[in-house]
Amino acid sequence: MAVRLNYWRQPLGAVPEAVWRAADEVEVLILAETGLTGRLPEQIGRLSRLRTLDLGHNALTAVPGQLGALPALTDYLYLHDNRLTELPAALGRLSGLRYLNVGDNRLAELPEEIGGMAGLVELRAGHNRLTGLPGSIGRLSRLRELWLRGNALSGLPASMAGLRELRELELRENDLTRVPEPLAGLPLLRRLDLRGNRITTLPDWLLGLPSLEKLDLRWNDVDASPHLLAELARGGCTVLL
Repeated sequence: MAVRLNYWRQPLGAVPEAVWRAADEVEVLILAETGLTGRLPEQIGRLSRLRTLDLGHNALTAVPGQLGALPALTDYLYLHDNRLTELPAALGRLSGLRYLNVGDNRLAELPEEIGGMAGLVELRAGHNRLTGLPGSIGRLSRLRELWLRGNALSGLPASMAGLRELRELELRENDLTRVPEPLAGLPLLRRLDLRGNRITTLPDWLLGLPSLEKLDLRWNDVDASPHLLAELARGGCTVLL
């Protein structure tokens, strides 16, 4: 029998024993805003039927590699708004997971193994301390949305050119001085958010993004060519300066 356990906003401080007693049956486990601190127990790897895990809005400092041993974890994994400084490499074994949120933590990097998460459709890693992305991110061939606001990115790896399904890319409030060239030619990119960077010029290759609908460049000091802006508008792209 499938079990859904929802402890949202209950002041627990620890994972309830009832979770471990139902380890073979739990499919959805919500532990958001429950006062969890320190390291998540390794017993989490026993939840063999778990499809969704929400650990958001706590004070966790570490999660164990056993998370990567959850074969049914395919729907959602929320780790946002904790105190994580690193992610276990074993997360790369979650090849069927479609949604991962690790935003609002203290991550200086994403593990190279993240490229193994081939099923990801949406990845949220905003408001961390990322200065770069692993080259393996280009292997996320199903990724449609990538949210990276509020980091310290100065560029993107060349492998990003492989994200052929990418529709939405948020790079707001980073340390970019130019529009990252690995994005050139992405066929399905619709919205590109570059607000609050240090971009001063726009490249002509933007005209080669056939699906681009919105390019947001507010809070940059961009000296844009009127001809380029007119051509983007003619192609159906709204440019915000």
